[in-house]
Amino acid sequence: MANNNRTDENIELIRGDPKRAIRKLSVPTMMSMLILMIYNLADSLWVAGLGADALAAVGFITPVFFIIINVGNGIGAGANSLIARAIGAENKELADNAAVHTLLLSIILSIIVPIILIPFMGPLLNLMGAGSSTQLGIEYGQIMFGFTFFFVLSGVLQSLLRAEGDVKRAMNVTIVTSVLNIVLDPIFIYPTGWGVSGAAWATVLSVAVSCVIMGWWIWGKKDTYLTVTRKAFEYKNHILKEIAVVAVPNMTEGITFSVMIIFINMMLTIAAGTTAVAVYTSAARINQLAMIPLMGIGTAMLTVAGAAFGQRDYHKLEEAHSYSIKFGYMISIVLIFIMFFGSDYIALLFAYSDQSASLAPMISSVLKILCFFLLAIPAGIMSAMVFQGVGKGFTSLAITVFRALIIELLLAYFLGLVLGFGEAGIYSGMVLAAAIGSVIAYIWCKLYIRGLKKNSNDS
Repeated sequence: MANNNRTDENIELIRGDPKRAIRKLSVPTMMSMLILMIYNLADSLWVAGLGADALAAVGFITPVFFIIINVGNGIGAGANSLIARAIGAENKELADNAAVHTLLLSIILSIIVPIILIPFMGPLLNLMGAGSSTQLGIEYGQIMFGFTFFFVLSGVLQSLLRAEGDVKRAMNVTIVTSVLNIVLDPIFIYPTGWGVSGAAWATVLSVAVSCVIMGWWIWGKKDTYLTVTRKAFEYKNHILKEIAVVAVPNMTEGITFSVMIIFINMMLTIAAGTTAVAVYTSAARINQLAMIPLMGIGTAMLTVAGAAFGQRDYHKLEEAHSYSIKFGYMISIVLIFIMFFGSDYIALLFAYSDQSASLAPMISSVLKILCFFLLAIPAGIMSAMVFQGVGKGFTSLAITVFRALIIELLLAYFLGLVLGFGEAGIYSGMVLAAAIGSVIAYIWCKLYIRGLKKNSNDS
């Protein structure tokens, strides 16, 4: 009965007051992402002790590996959107069937993606200018890419839990996984002598444990709202299409960001060598850590938007959009203050060994620029999540591609290399482009919601 009560409360939450739903859903999601980022950060912190080449190797592999992560996240976002809309429309049969379709799709893609990527890892690293860190990058990447299945499955299962409002257990499994990774990292890197390979093995093992835990909840205890079984499965083209409409753009958005980072790394290598990539890898991890509250609110926005759209309550959709943006800006202002004035102390996290001590002042300088990213993106993130929640993933994709692959790279190249401002110009171009993209996304979203309300009133 307790499990049923919890499930009923979760469903009632995402169908109810949008402000309360965003607060209740975003906080556990923030915690999950925070813990997840801390254990990702742990890789960089421990690898930093091996020197700049090892840290740069992780930096070169990370955007490529994010392509794999984005496969799982994209499928999960597609499932989240469709399942939330089905729950909003009180169609459990569709929600269950969508969950099974999602699981099968994730398994297929987790097999295909590494087969494509692994053979080209060496040439890709050379193309990015990895230089002396190429071999270390290959060692790290082969392990991470070889176990793609666990990373994709973990992301998808967490998305299924969040889609039904069960964000607390999604958070709990992340805590267990992250603590395990943080404990295993130094053991696998140093006493064993495995180096960067040890960091990869620690991550793989930790994520595999998360899959076992969530698998037990879904198929062992069977206490989730969603019934993910063979009996619930009936192949439907329209379900795959509905998932793909959000999943493909979401994956492509993630891949777009990975491609952007690859090009940024190449520009930094031209401007200041591979050490600049090591510096950016460290500063970017800190910046990503600071962005977690915004991503948590955005993930909650996706679920709430999907449920509101399923209910055809467009006033609720508009209220959720406005509230999430205000919530995001309040948090961003606090984080910018902490990052800007505390950058010297934060940078010391990566400078605890003789090999990495020289990186600290450079990391601090980069943080003082990148922190303003947090002021540029709240409106853009929340607007993109509205489009994904209502099944308009390609609209979100169009905004992202325009901002990241066109404006951001052009401004970074122009300010950094053409005008000769170097690293500072590259980072400033990225921040300015994020602000432009957010304004475009916000205006587009407001016009879209206004159109929904008008059509609803007319009918």
